[in-house]
Amino acid sequence: MTRGSGETLPDGGDGIRGTALGRAPVPLSVLDLVTVGAGHTASDAVRTSVELARTAERRGFHRYWVAEHHSMPGVASSSPAVLLAHLAAHTGRIRLGSGGVMLPNHAPLVIAEQFGTLEAMAPGRIDLGLGRAPGTDGATAAALRRTERLREGAEDFPQQLAELTRFLDDSFPDGHRYAAIHAVPGPVQATSPGGVQSAHRPPLWLLGSSGFSAQLAGSLGLPFAFAHHFSAANTLPALDLYRASFRPSETLAEPYALIGVAALAAEEEGEARRQVRTGALSMLRLRTGRPGLIPTPEEAAAHPFDETERHFVDNWLGNVVHGTPDEVRRGLDELAGRTGADELMITANAHGGAARLRSYELIADAYGLPAEG
Repeated sequence: MTRGSGETLPDGGDGIRGTALGRAPVPLSVLDLVTVGAGHTASDAVRTSVELARTAERRGFHRYWVAEHHSMPGVASSSPAVLLAHLAAHTGRIRLGSGGVMLPNHAPLVIAEQFGTLEAMAPGRIDLGLGRAPGTDGATAAALRRTERLREGAEDFPQQLAELTRFLDDSFPDGHRYAAIHAVPGPVQATSPGGVQSAHRPPLWLLGSSGFSAQLAGSLGLPFAFAHHFSAANTLPALDLYRASFRPSETLAEPYALIGVAALAAEEEGEARRQVRTGALSMLRLRTGRPGLIPTPEEAAAHPFDETERHFVDNWLGNVVHGTPDEVRRGLDELAGRTGADELMITANAHGGAARLRSYELIADAYGLPAEG
């Protein structure tokens, strides 16, 4: 089972897997929010991301994605294409991609050009994951899009997706207003005198946290990534809808579903809980209109939660797989079995880069992934 770009999917019937699975039931990947902790700078966060990507590559994780967010002091991933170019320069094998680019925030031609450039930088390693949410609050989304009509942007998502696909494939029909416009780098270069067709173009993924993108991905025969890490109640309904809606395409013969999951391992369960509470407090502040840097473990431990806040934090932590490496492995195995996911994409949100790096190493050890040099 392959995509039009030529990537062999890890669960393909040909027996080829895109990553060293060890004892993992499905391929494991990484979602990086490029988090900025209190006392650290965005430069520190980017350096940590480079180290995380190189660690993920060395340990046999399948892909490494970054996600578009805006106006959040603790998340330095407002420009996925720029980050991916930097990560591509520091890695050599692991797939890199967006999880995702928020399509309504951008002109489709711009995205096609950015990801065509990335594909030229790292041939055969780039994924283009797309979402229809703004990745921020309404006011910031309006500033990004230069329009107040945000609902129309979301409702136009299928049309925007079709336009982006045609730019990537250089396939507008004769007579279309964009027929003479070409995304470069892109296929048009192969039709120029002396041109050579690139072997790849970035494969498309649809991302979502509800049923809309699940159904659209299924109907188009595209791979689907679901944000279980912040919409756990919708995971099973969305995956069921995706599979029921799926129609085979040139991209996929069968459904392929990835789920994002928050997970953090430490040598001791208490230390894992101490670390993940920083992410929970950060999310509480975001949900109550007070976004900031990721707090330290000491700040999270000392925070005077009221009853409503404690209920929110407890519910949030209930969807974070955390503990010792063996506990995390069992939690991930259970989640993969319960959802039937074809791939798990792990995001480890904590204050410091050292805790996140150590977590991915411990999870790789728990699954027997290779410790390559």
